[in-house]
Amino acid sequence: MGEITKQSKKWEQEEISNEMNNSELAEEESVDWRGKPSNPNKHGGMRAALFVLGLQAFEIMGIAAVGNNLITYVINEMHFPLSKAANIVTNFVGTIFIFALLGGYISDAFLGSFWTIIIFGFVELSGFILLSVQAHLPQLKPPKCNPLIDQISSCEEAKGFKAMIFFVALYLVALGSGCVKPNMIAHGADQFSQSHPKQSKRLSSYFNAAYFAFSMGELIALTLLVWVQTHSGMDIGFGVSAAAMTMGLISLVSGTMYFRNKRPRRSIFTPIAQVLVAALLKRKLVSPSDPKMLNGGNHISNDVVPSSTLPHTSHLRFLDKACIKIQDPNMKESPWRLCTVTQVEQVKTLISLVPIFASTIVFNTILAQLQTFSVQQGSSMNTRLSNSFHIPPASLQAIPYIMLIFLVPLYDSFFVPFARKLTGHNSGIPPLTRIGIGLFLSIFSMVSAALLEKKRRDSSVLDGRILSIFWITPQFLIFGVSEMFTAVGLIEFFYKQSAKGMESFLMALTYCSYSFGFYLSSVLVSVVNKITSTSVDSKGWLGENDLNKDRLDLFYWLLAVLSLLNFLSYLFWSHWNIKSSRSNITNVVGDDENI
Repeated sequence: MGEITKQSKKWEQEEISNEMNNSELAEEESVDWRGKPSNPNKHGGMRAALFVLGLQAFEIMGIAAVGNNLITYVINEMHFPLSKAANIVTNFVGTIFIFALLGGYISDAFLGSFWTIIIFGFVELSGFILLSVQAHLPQLKPPKCNPLIDQISSCEEAKGFKAMIFFVALYLVALGSGCVKPNMIAHGADQFSQSHPKQSKRLSSYFNAAYFAFSMGELIALTLLVWVQTHSGMDIGFGVSAAAMTMGLISLVSGTMYFRNKRPRRSIFTPIAQVLVAALLKRKLVSPSDPKMLNGGNHISNDVVPSSTLPHTSHLRFLDKACIKIQDPNMKESPWRLCTVTQVEQVKTLISLVPIFASTIVFNTILAQLQTFSVQQGSSMNTRLSNSFHIPPASLQAIPYIMLIFLVPLYDSFFVPFARKLTGHNSGIPPLTRIGIGLFLSIFSMVSAALLEKKRRDSSVLDGRILSIFWITPQFLIFGVSEMFTAVGLIEFFYKQSAKGMESFLMALTYCSYSFGFYLSSVLVSVVNKITSTSVDSKGWLGENDLNKDRLDLFYWLLAVLSLLNFLSYLFWSHWNIKSSRSNITNVVGDDENI
């Protein structure tokens, strides 16, 4: 046991040292809103970040109110069947995060994070307005019908022009929100300097504050806004989402004079492509044993960020061939045949992020269930809190956020300073460790969901009893805590990597994990239904529109097993990520045997 603890501490110190090395890179020039060099006394810091946090709270408030109650609107107003409605929701959420890549690229290459947020914020706002208009006008919706009472065949499904209006509005929201999300996080983080110890600590606090703003926005959306949608109609609810987005944009614009902005970098993919092409062209050459013989091995490079240099690392050495100089004084090699060590190391960093990114996909598949099937679970339970008040099923997702608005400040104010003394890490717990804790906890969220669904189904089918909706609380609470660890850890880990000039794009990659998770959910539902359809009359575990006939509990057990396998995979890849940086660490802290 002592050896395990010793090894764990050793890995933790390796991760700390690696981040220290990354943060020592020289910072790129930042400018104010007029394009002039920013003044540290006037621009940036937590004051500026607060305006971004305001946008984040209002934006998530608007999008969450739509996304989390969307399945109810799609079933009750658009009259799509349950399985199709669930896929519409998961595809919508997944598309939001695919568009995050577009937003990250546009920001880093052309517009910068501030202007990207402004432009696509108005795109998102237009989508909210169009949804509100459609929900308000009967001629833009199918005739009224209650699919829970009337025969399903008698309910007219939205088609043609009505369906087109719905999907255009929905994907305007997806485009706007997707392009805004990564830039909100990146723009807020850009207000802090990683090269200054005090601001580096505040950067860690900012990531926790960003999650607090996210939790507050979600909580208000899942309580007040969902209540408005339920009692005043979806048209008013969508209108309130539009108002929330408007308030968010006002918050951002109000902080314009306080922001420090990073300049866009033209094509952020060209240096990456140059490394891959050069390594391929020189694949038959032998890399020198001394990395100083590589191009840029002991000088400052001029690739993505002119003032940044990275030390050579020994992993993924086939890429080092892009830095081999041809010993011919008469031959001048182009940037597509000869790259610098820093350029190659940035590509290595991006490649090393891939398995960490992939490990969070199953985690986000679980999140998809909490926004679809778990809401339907709640709909089939006793939602009465008193004789006159019922809990809207979509508000179930507010359960973890009620806890998190208290837990996150306590975590940042008390736990982080205590852990910082033990680990020496500015964040208290290193990001990779934080991600791992969250992935581990997510297993128990699905175990809890499976046990609850078995109890709910047996009580309804065998005993004729309807369980209280409060039985569903544990699966939401456990996942809420796991998301606090995993989501914040992933964002912090990606932002602090050394591929400078790509901060917004790396933030977008973290959101792509959500996208792939929601798409995987859609695939799993379809595959599980197909495999478990044992006869002509059987539609599979999730093929009925009645949870008492479905086997949602078995589907949750399947996700619990997948989560366990995913966690074991993460342990391997996080260890590999740390080990791959050892030569980098050695340059910073000396021989790793002395760590």
